[in-house]
Amino acid sequence: MLKRVENDYVRREQDRIELLDDLFDIFYRAKIAEGIAERTLETYRENYRFFCGYLKSNDFELKLKSVTPSVIRNYITWMLKSKRKWNGHSHKPEKYQTEGLSPVTVNMRLKGLRTMFRFLHAEKLINSNPFANIKNVKETEGDINILSVNQLKKLIRAPDRTTYSGYRDFSMLILQIDTFCRVGEIVSLKKKDIDFERGIIRLRSTMTKSRRSRVLPISEYTMRLLRKLIDYTSKKSNSEYVFLTVYGEKMSANHFRSRLKKYAEAAGLDMRIYPYLLRHTGATMFLEANHNTRLLQLLLGHVDPRQVLRYTHLSSAYIKSEHEKHSPLNQVVK
Repeated sequence: MLKRVENDYVRREQDRIELLDDLFDIFYRAKIAEGIAERTLETYRENYRFFCGYLKSNDFELKLKSVTPSVIRNYITWMLKSKRKWNGHSHKPEKYQTEGLSPVTVNMRLKGLRTMFRFLHAEKLINSNPFANIKNVKETEGDINILSVNQLKKLIRAPDRTTYSGYRDFSMLILQIDTFCRVGEIVSLKKKDIDFERGIIRLRSTMTKSRRSRVLPISEYTMRLLRKLIDYTSKKSNSEYVFLTVYGEKMSANHFRSRLKKYAEAAGLDMRIYPYLLRHTGATMFLEANHNTRLLQLLLGHVDPRQVLRYTHLSSAYIKSEHEKHSPLNQVVK
């Protein structure tokens, strides 16, 4: 009897909740209750808005009945073949506004929706999951790029260290190369997170992508830079953050990205320079010198050791050097 009452209640809920906005709201509130990171919540919101934009532009109602496997597959095809990259972004040159998103981007767009509908089905708020048989787009492994030592030297020479902003940016570059921190972790660094006596920085769980805190060593050179920077900013601002704008506000990740782009141009580097590239480069150089993947995993903050492989594609020069040393041919041809 109780089971029948429960089922009747579920059916009434299913009849009542037809608007996608209502279903998303239930899902979103549940994820907040689970303590999901804010950046993940923002990704859920963005991917949902993106999907709703597609539905509206194709005259679909924003209701559950509009979300069918056929509609989802058409959505995927549209993203792959027709969606214009950076459409509406005035700061992006025309040459970058090409048609079709990458498989990686498409799968990222699908991930949040997949999570949402899996949740709704598990909670018995929908009768079936329209994403159940939708597969990810096959991804091809892209080229792995890292900066050479000479390129890194050119890059760190670009900021004008006689100015506050140049010295700050130089310090941020050095810190990322030294520790492989993510840019979000760097801009969120507070003065209290630096232990100058022990030569370490503490990344709080609220700062990290994995939601796990970690402690990273920093070199003497990096410590001197940070100490000088903090001594200066402490006289100008009461902010608790290490890296500040010229107005005394916390630096944003996007601000640093745009500054990095300008330095790359000033250094004459004919390639796209972005914070992740510095992280990847530092990790690769560390592994080539140390060969300790477990230690690198801890420094990078990855839970799964397999994730380290994405950052540690060894340079062709190192591979050639090791091949020369250990080639079986050395034992055959003397």
